[in-house]
Amino acid sequence: MRAVVQRVRSASVRVDGEVVGAIETGLLALVGVARGDGPEAAREIARKLVHLRVFADETGRMNLDLRAAGGALAVVSQFTLLGDARRGRRPSWSEAAAPAVAAPLVEEVAAEARRAGVRVVTGRFGAHMEVALVNDGPVTVLLDTEGRF
Repeated sequence: MRAVVQRVRSASVRVDGEVVGAIETGLLALVGVARGDGPEAAREIARKLVHLRVFADETGRMNLDLRAAGGALAVVSQFTLLGDARRGRRPSWSEAAAPAVAAPLVEEVAAEARRAGVRVVTGRFGAHMEVALVNDGPVTVLLDTEGRF
C-alpha cells in the first residue's frame, strides 16, 4: 500500500459538484492499494498517518502528530499511485488491486484512524473526484508498506 501525504491548511473532495468531504488543518492522504495488500497494510498506513510527526510544536519543530495538533484526516483512494511508467510513456496499472479488494482496504485505513480518535473524511471510491487543497509548508511525505521509500 502506498500513500502520498500532504500537510494541509484545508482540503476538500468533490464528486459531481458536491463536497463529499472537507477538512481544515490536517493531512490529506492519497492512498493506493497494491495487489497482495491486506488489512494489516491498511492498519499500518493508518497508524503512520495518525502518528506522523509533521506539525510544529511551540518551538517551530515538526514534533507533533495529527492528534496533538488537533488536525483531521482526509483519505482519498488513488489507484494511479501504483502506476509503473518505467517501460514507456503509458503507465501500467497491473500492480493496483482490483476495486473489490481495494475499496474495503481504503475504508479500513479510515476506520483505523477513526478508532485512534481522529476525525476522518473520505472521498468516494471509484468516482471521478476533484481534490482541492492548500498545502502547508509545503510538507509532502511518501509512505509505502513494502519499504520502497
